[in-house]
Amino acid sequence: MAYTIGLDYGTNSVRCLIVDTATGEELGTAVYEYETGEVGIILDPQDHNLARQNPADYLKGIEITVKEAVEQARNVKRFDPAKIVGIGVDTTGSTPLPVDKNGIPLGLLDEFKNNPNAMAWLWKDHTGYEEAAKITEQAAKDRPQYLAKCGGTYSSEWFFSKIWHCLKADPKVFDAAFTWVEHSDWIPAVLTGTDKPKDLKRDRCAAGHKAMFNDDWGGYPDAEFLSKLDPKLGSLRKSLSDTTQAVDKAAGNLTAEWATKLGLTAGIPVAMGAFDAHLGAVGSGIKEGVLVKIIGTSTCDMVVAPTSAKLPDIPGICGIVDSSILPGFYGLEAGQSAVGDIFNWFVNYIQAGGKEAGSHQSLTQKAEKLKPGQSGLLALDWNNGNRTILVDQRLTGMLLGQTLHTRPEEIYRALVEATAFGALTIINRFQEYGVRIDEVVNCGGISEKNAMLMQIYADVTGREMKVSRSAQTCALGAAICGTVVAGKKAGGHDNFAEAQKAMCGIKSVSFKPIPANQKVYTELYKLYKQLHDAFGIAGHSGVLSNVMKDLLAIKEGVNG
Repeated sequence: MAYTIGLDYGTNSVRCLIVDTATGEELGTAVYEYETGEVGIILDPQDHNLARQNPADYLKGIEITVKEAVEQARNVKRFDPAKIVGIGVDTTGSTPLPVDKNGIPLGLLDEFKNNPNAMAWLWKDHTGYEEAAKITEQAAKDRPQYLAKCGGTYSSEWFFSKIWHCLKADPKVFDAAFTWVEHSDWIPAVLTGTDKPKDLKRDRCAAGHKAMFNDDWGGYPDAEFLSKLDPKLGSLRKSLSDTTQAVDKAAGNLTAEWATKLGLTAGIPVAMGAFDAHLGAVGSGIKEGVLVKIIGTSTCDMVVAPTSAKLPDIPGICGIVDSSILPGFYGLEAGQSAVGDIFNWFVNYIQAGGKEAGSHQSLTQKAEKLKPGQSGLLALDWNNGNRTILVDQRLTGMLLGQTLHTRPEEIYRALVEATAFGALTIINRFQEYGVRIDEVVNCGGISEKNAMLMQIYADVTGREMKVSRSAQTCALGAAICGTVVAGKKAGGHDNFAEAQKAMCGIKSVSFKPIPANQKVYTELYKLYKQLHDAFGIAGHSGVLSNVMKDLLAIKEGVNG
């Protein structure tokens, strides 16, 4: 008998999961909601682009969740915490932290504890949108190979955009930082006592997808290129490693100090970290031909392709990185910058019909009674920018087709449909470049709770929507990393295929396309693409005068 721990750092909380390595049975789980800011996020009412987090919440979350999960697992008679053989970690990203020469985050020091710029820069912080544009411009001119592997455009959600913006906005913080560390690297380093910059290992997932790391050009972008952006960025390059590690490697071993705090055995291996979406894909059983959709506040769409096959560069996606998801496979990432956040915006900010009538549950109950096209509405899913394919965080959402009879539930359904159209656009992009998608597996809270959304996704994409067996798929993926670094001799597994076969699964209930609905959505998607291209592509000269009337024609056809 052996068990493994997965620590899953999400946007608003951290979750600990304890899993049986032989069966995938989940014996204990606990969640800690970050305490700082609004729902765990430090915001600025004067700047909607700012989103930071307090690293103190990250540390507190380890102790609280591991202890609670262990205590819950004790209800299973056979469980023994001494049989926990490994730990894995996933986090949001790119979420970098500025640290001093000892590896201590500046946000934990008295001098900076009230300064948001010294905190962790959360993935959805877009304050560096101008810097991202300039990085893209400079790379297109001097280092086009950098852009080719990250979809052709550098994003404000990513590593160097945020660091450069800090340099401009708060030079004191930038100068006080010895280096910047991804959240996904910092937690494993803390647990293993390797958090000093000279000892720190950096993970392949974060560096490859968000920081333009590639072995073909010596690792991170070279100092000459970074110096053209700003000489201080060129100097920072010295503090970044020339190597990275995939999740089948250990960051180190659990220190005696942390073992005592958590009630675990000192010396057990802690896997290299990775982003939540990538390990959510692992926990969903990702393999060649399977697209995994992690649906939450945003979405990430994950695909793998064997490194033995030639793979073209794909414009508009968030990177093609060797072994960022599974060793021996390229990891391909795409996604939408807001999905659940869009629905939450409508419920929490608009509050149409009042608190009770405007709840997710009430709106869903009413919206699922509507037929496709019945409302005459069409929306764009860009309330937090477009991550894929346009890679433009300055785009915003839109709702078209309102009349004096438009109801809240109609708008709610249109927002859900918009995210489905965005999902189809991503699937189409992968297929245009020869990436096989034979199966779609969904995970995350929304896929578990909202059958209407899953059916709409099936109808819009024309594909069966399957759902991962685990409700904590990212944490499960992290736990799988823990079992792989532990190895079979310790009671774990020697490779990911073996571990996934033992620990992953799919729910028996799935959602298949309804032909009549699919037919209507095919027509609506044509109109969505008109809006997508007209508002999203610079210099596009498409005509939009037909869209409102075509929406009315579809509405009348459905209602007639």
